[in-house]
Amino acid sequence: MRGQAPIVVHRPSPTGGRRVTVREQILGLAHDDQDLIEFLRRAGVAEPGEILDDPLWVEWRDGPAHEYGRAPHIR
Repeated sequence: MRGQAPIVVHRPSPTGGRRVTVREQILGLAHDDQDLIEFLRRAGVAEPGEILDDPLWVEWRDGPAHEYGRAPHIR
């Protein structure tokens, strides 16, 4: 189902946080769910806290949902 949800929370960055996009427009780098909710609220999403676990709305890529820590270092 990859690519179907309009909101994508991308893989954790090496320094922490996850890039958030809505229909390929970058909203920012979220460091927690509160950041994500604020980005979505500013983008006009009604009740953004209610959709974070709905795969029809949000795709969590290359990492567990709701985890924003640093990506593991790969050698």
